[in-house]
Amino acid sequence: MKIVVLDGYAANPGDVSWEELRSLGELTVYDRTAPEQTVDRIGDAEIVLLNKAPLGADVFEACEKLQLVSVLATGYNIVDTAAARAHGVTVCNVPGYSTGAVAQMTFALLLEITQQVGLHSAAVFAGQWQRNADFCFWNKPLTELAGKTMGLIGYGAIGQAVGAIALAFGMKLLITARHEKTVPDGAAFVDLDTLLCKADVVSLHCPQTAENLHMIDAASLAKMKDGAILLNTARGGLIDEPAVADALRTGKLAAFGADVVSKEPIAADNPLLAAPNCFLTPHIAWAPYETRVRLQRITAENIRCFLAGTPQNVVN
Repeated sequence: MKIVVLDGYAANPGDVSWEELRSLGELTVYDRTAPEQTVDRIGDAEIVLLNKAPLGADVFEACEKLQLVSVLATGYNIVDTAAARAHGVTVCNVPGYSTGAVAQMTFALLLEITQQVGLHSAAVFAGQWQRNADFCFWNKPLTELAGKTMGLIGYGAIGQAVGAIALAFGMKLLITARHEKTVPDGAAFVDLDTLLCKADVVSLHCPQTAENLHMIDAASLAKMKDGAILLNTARGGLIDEPAVADALRTGKLAAFGADVVSKEPIAADNPLLAAPNCFLTPHIAWAPYETRVRLQRITAENIRCFLAGTPQNVVN
């Protein structure tokens, strides 16, 4: 059984062993694959693993021996699943491997915004504390989370994990999602407009679809509290980036923290790069070592289950 990894570097830049996957077949790993290289690199392989390398209908047409595509991620929009199904190819993903890590990043962004740790650490190392007349100082206002209201848009596994942390911080919790769900004590399920109007912190945890593209636009932002905080660790296309940049410039938003943007890597002309009080990380919420080990372990199990005739995590 031939197994080809088309773009393995992001998930494993060298700190995670490929041996478990290597034990399942003849493994070839490419760090990155350009679209024009895809068909040749797959060749006569039966199994393909990928992270962000796109697989269109032309690939399934050309690679006749292909049987399984296992995505090294939860999102699988880079695969033409209909074409895969038409050619008898099973497509799997890896759900839930980074739930805790993404929740952790959501609060890392929020705490950086409210505590300004990076700013004040830099100030200390620049000598400002040594020169200060008092025993302490702060260069930007600090904000306590207890008693503030967090609004979660989306309440799957990650949204639930973020909500639990918010409650532990003493925050009030508002939740909205496509379908009403049972929520914990101290939380309320509300419609989107109510959430936007009442939340001090709005955090996105929903999938990106054609229907919710740019759901946070100028009209949505106008409904939010003046000085609210917006967080996005879901998908970049959920927000209208120029509108968010404008809201930061006018002070409508106190801050924006995101691990994702509409085009990745970020474009040099992305308006968020010039916006004040904007905190951006390079899509790394999913990337702690532990989550990537878990990602590879579940991927190996996807392959084992497929070979046993009982495929799991099938998305097509």
